[in-house]
Amino acid sequence: MTEQHDLVGRIAALQEEVDQLRRAVASHAVVDQAIGVVIAVSGLRPEQGWEVLREVSQRTNTKLRVVAAQVVRWADCGALPEPTRTTLSTVLAAHHPPLGRALVRRPYRPWGVAERERSPRA
Repeated sequence: MTEQHDLVGRIAALQEEVDQLRRAVASHAVVDQAIGVVIAVSGLRPEQGWEVLREVSQRTNTKLRVVAAQVVRWADCGALPEPTRTTLSTVLAAHHPPLGRALVRRPYRPWGVAERERSPRA
């Protein structure tokens, strides 16, 4: 009976470990995408993009995967919540002074959105 109980406990522990690894892989993909966004808008190197995300996470006391998800959404829809927006602007300015503040202040608008907003709906 004890041997069977040990096996059940070991299986449960292994299932938990697999779940953690799955979450880590998914989180890693989002972080990589966010690094890509940061380097695309700033011209920084990948290791600097990582450092920017890490600093924003620390300064806002927000989990890195949450900051990364916000940055990826920002690239898609142009919305970046406070305080992530102001912190990202500050950190980018520190890493890339000529571009930093201007990059985050202007909301991103996908091509054609402004024209669609001005034209009356039929």
